Order: sequence, then C-alpha cells, then structure tokens
Amino acid sequence: MSSGYTSEKVKRVLLKLSGEVLAGDKGFGYHDAVIDTLTDELIAVQKLGYGLAIVLGGGNIFRGGSWKNRELDRVVLDSIGMLATVQNALYVSEILASKGIESEVLSSLAVDKVVARYSPQAAIQALDKGKICFLSGGTGNPYFTTDTAAVLRALEIKADLVLKATKVDGLYSSDPVKDPQARFIPSASYQECLEKRLGVMDLTAFSLAADQHLPLKIFNIAAPGSLVKAITQADFGTYIHP
Repeated sequence: MSSGYTSEKVKRVLLKLSGEVLAGDKGFGYHDAVIDTLTDELIAVQKLGYGLAIVLGGGNIFRGGSWKNRELDRVVLDSIGMLATVQNALYVSEILASKGIESEVLSSLAVDKVVARYSPQAAIQALDKGKICFLSGGTGNPYFTTDTAAVLRALEIKADLVLKATKVDGLYSSDPVKDPQARFIPSASYQECLEKRLGVMDLTAFSLAADQHLPLKIFNIAAPGSLVKAITQADFGTYIHP
C-alpha cells in the first residue's frame, strides 16, 4: 500500500473513541453538549455513505485494570470496565435514536437481555443496512485494551481504516503537552513507529494492525468537523500505514 492516504479507497471505517471523550471536561459520566456534537459528527459521516462502526472505551465510568487498588482481582476489574463500554454504547445509541438515526449495539459479553451478542456477521449485516454499529464489551476477555478490541473488530468486519480519536492533532515526535518542541508527524510507516518508539496505541493492538497491514489514522476529535475531515482529507491527522 502506498504511504499516501487516499480517501477514495475508504468505504467502511472503525472509530475508536475513549470513554473520557464522552465526559468532556467533567472527567466522569456524560457531558450532554459534547455528546450532542459527537453524534452530529457521526451522522455527518453516515450521510456521506460510509459504513461506520464504533468501539468505545469505558474510562468515563471505570478504567478496569488501571484501578488503583492492586489487591483487587484484575479479571473482575477488567470485566467491570468492559461492562462500562456497553453502557456507553447504549447511551450514545439512544442519543442517535432521539435524532432519528438507526444504530445497532452489539456486545462481546453475554448480556442478551440488554443488547445482542456480537459476531462479525451481525455487525456486517447492520452496516450493510446503513446503521451505525457500536461494538461494545471490548474483546470480551481481560488483559486486552479497547485499542486491541478496535483493531480486532476492524479486521473482522473488513474495515478499510481505523480512526483513533485523541486530544491532539495526530502523532508527534514526543508528547506535545510536555514538549513545546514536539514535531508533528503527518505520515509514518509501522516500521518507523517501532524504530522511533512513537506511541500510536498499545503494543498488542499496534502489532496486530501492522501484521495485517491495517491502516490507521490518528486525529483530534475536538476539532470542528474532525470526523469527516479525518476520512476525507489526506492532510488531516496522522496516517499510519504498512
């Protein structure tokens, strides 16, 4: 694949959103204005004809294995975190429904009285019907992040691109919050990211994407119209490629 981003090749995308995005500056729970803007952006992508699947984190409710009390069982904590992602998916889905937009929430966890069980076939079927599809519950297993879930689900549903929403404009040579000399990187190969130790996402997720030649784009979700721009504009965000 060419290192240059070509939007014409993109038909189906998977968006990875942290739970913290939903909380806005509150840090916990849901920020109504933020979610209102976010759902408008999701709708804009759908109206352009793209298939859109979403993997949400749960950090606005519970962060699983990063919980401070290390004496507690990591498996149980991660399960709580995965359940938080189901809650987030249901909430954003309901906001979309209030705006007249159909979506489907699927869960890798067995919570059948609340949402349907995830399978690649069920997700693809929902996307083919034009629905926005939420893939919740992480991987369904402890010790794996929602970054890994996003890459895994993207491969399963044959997405053309993974979009990772962040609070900065893309990938930098160092942390731009801490280093004013940090250099923006518009495009990089997987190999360059590894050699320069650039923190794209956790290593398990990154290795899986690299191994399967799945392209990624990192962008600033706070910028107006960012989601459409991340898909349609080559110079918006950072493109990570084989």
